[in-house]
Amino acid sequence: MRRIIIEADKCDGCKNCSIACMQAHRADDGTIYDLDLTNPANETRNHIVKDSKGGYKPIFCRHCDQPECVMSCMSGALYKDPETGHVLYNEEKCGSCFMCVMNCPYGTLKPDNLERKRIIKCDFCKDAGGEPSCVAACPKQAIHVEEV
Repeated sequence: MRRIIIEADKCDGCKNCSIACMQAHRADDGTIYDLDLTNPANETRNHIVKDSKGGYKPIFCRHCDQPECVMSCMSGALYKDPETGHVLYNEEKCGSCFMCVMNCPYGTLKPDNLERKRIIKCDFCKDAGGEPSCVAACPKQAIHVEEV
């Protein structure tokens, strides 16, 4: 199974990963140059936080082996793909209870900013067909994919 691996000590907080994620999941077919960062429809599925020592910590979905989000999802909207091992989301099944958000130990899932009726989470850029966009965009190679 392929997983995103984070080396936080390499991260410089540039947020290229977040912008690449926003670009990969935007509704229109625009370019990175016209991506509206203030539009709540353009949400990132990861984020960077600054720690108390001045360093940066990338927060990404871990696609856990035993995901608390999946186990707490009463509607079955979150499920673990047996083939890839990724935790995926079926928006049409979601009951908007946000138990998954409350139970994620990493704080990666969040309600959408527009309607607060669905969750936003990493989908490993499943429609891109290659590496996740965040991995390709990281200039410090703090984020990479490994077979685990």
